[in-house]
Amino acid sequence: MALVASTMLELGTKAPDFALPDTVSGETITLQTFATSKALLVMFICQHCPYVKHIQEALAQLGKDYAKTDLGIVAISANNVETHPNDAPDKLKEMALTLGFTFPFCYDESQSVAKAYTAACTPDFFLFDGDRTLVYRGQLDDSRPGNGLPVTGKDLRAAIDQVLADAPVPTEQKPSIGCNIKWKPGNEPAYFG
Repeated sequence: MALVASTMLELGTKAPDFALPDTVSGETITLQTFATSKALLVMFICQHCPYVKHIQEALAQLGKDYAKTDLGIVAISANNVETHPNDAPDKLKEMALTLGFTFPFCYDESQSVAKAYTAACTPDFFLFDGDRTLVYRGQLDDSRPGNGLPVTGKDLRAAIDQVLADAPVPTEQKPSIGCNIKWKPGNEPAYFG
């Protein structure tokens, strides 16, 4: 397990479009799916990573807490299933159903969406405003496996609340840290490693 930090994509970047299958419903999810949402959270997560497992219940709760708001949420896994079969679409579906995810959990088989977002680790969070402009990329909170700090989601939740309230999001943001995305051989992006 190689630990890496978020690439901290430049704030102001427009959300790259995508078309990915939701592992639960089978529907194709795109940016247009969230056209009426005031904010959009794109999360790169997976099933096997201990850093995701550490916060997975908080992610499910975040989905429930914001279900009746103007926040769109999509989770994406881009890991190579040949080397990490626990991240195959059927396992992602099982994870989503077990945890009660209220948002789509998509599989990025080509890894092109992860590259477009410069996703580097699981978890990696990207929050966009109503114009689909990046306003937050960083950690959920300061909790990590083994550090004893409670999982609160305070950093990400504060940014979401600010976007939903039409308030500016502070630009000083801490990168997310987790397992590296498991790239297919020869598919590693230039920003990785």
